[in-house]
Amino acid sequence: MILLQFAVVLLRYVYGVSFVFLNEGVLYMHSALFMLGAGYTLLVDGHVRVDIFYSQMSRRRQAMIDAAGSAVLLLPSMAVLAWYTFPSVRNSWSVLEGAISVGGIPASFLLKSLIPAFCLLVAIQGLACLFRDLARLSAHKEGA
Repeated sequence: MILLQFAVVLLRYVYGVSFVFLNEGVLYMHSALFMLGAGYTLLVDGHVRVDIFYSQMSRRRQAMIDAAGSAVLLLPSMAVLAWYTFPSVRNSWSVLEGAISVGGIPASFLLKSLIPAFCLLVAIQGLACLFRDLARLSAHKEGA
């Protein structure tokens, strides 16, 4: 992605030419990076969290908050997002929706397919986190 962006800048400012499909290539790669990497980011606990209070809490309390967040916020929001975007993705695939811009990559349907993939990957990782937190809570109960 960096090399492609470098080529776009080089072509535009050194040679005075621009290609829409190269710009869209950067967009497609950037979208794929974030949409497909969100589940991994959740795995390594890399998402933004307001931890003014969270960091001061006990491990048990943190596990309770994380489990509640996964069960009440994360998983339902992924289900709603998948549900409401599925018709758009299905329609896009049915007509093999073309480029976003004239001269662009004729595969907008692939870009839209990242949305349900994002939902699925984040939901799977959310379930894993929920089970992990529930296991922490039950292990803490048994050890207490």
